[in-house]
Amino acid sequence: MAVYDIDAQEYNLKLAESLKKIPEFNQPEWSIFIKTGPAKERPIEDPDFWHKRAASILKQIYKNKILGVNKFRTKYGSKKNRGYAPEKFRRAGGKIIRTILQQSDKAGFTEIAKAIKGVKGRKPGRQLTEKGKEFLEGIK
Repeated sequence: MAVYDIDAQEYNLKLAESLKKIPEFNQPEWSIFIKTGPAKERPIEDPDFWHKRAASILKQIYKNKILGVNKFRTKYGSKKNRGYAPEKFRRAGGKIIRTILQQSDKAGFTEIAKAIKGVKGRKPGRQLTEKGKEFLEGIK
């Protein structure tokens, strides 16, 4: 309930602040040197980017129940500036998303969803655990 009571942007900032206190969600050293995807021209300049992106990912999983890396790559993608040629959509890189999902697995907030009927041999994505739901709903 509390997740939707607060303004979305304000909630994400509060969630990012509380994720900083959890030892599993630490920003890797390599993350200050990379771009978020092929459509970007420069690396990330925001020092709180890692925790803000983690907060955004956790809230999306809360809202949509089950999501995987490919859905997030599409969600965080953007249009690539190709000079005189028309812009083209490019999906975001997957390393940042994958690492954040692994960190949230380690913290106990998410887990790999069980196989869905009709989908063979593929992991359907991540879903929140009870601990993760309680953590997200406990943000005020």
